[in-house]
Amino acid sequence: MDTRKRTIVKALIWNVIGLLTMIMVGFIATGSFKLGGVMAAVNTLIGLSMYVIYERVWAQVRWGRHV
Repeated sequence: MDTRKRTIVKALIWNVIGLLTMIMVGFIATGSFKLGGVMAAVNTLIGLSMYVIYERVWAQVRWGRHV
């Protein structure tokens, strides 16, 4: 099982990648880096929270693990 710190670091790195991607998508959709950035930030905060919860839940599931 991953430590909580490892889970959070993984989530942060993944969300930085997602944030940059969503800024570009937001810019393409709206023509505004400011609005695209706000959309990306909200998406990243929600995604980060959900990812940490998801990882911690799966860390408790024994199914599919070889010990």
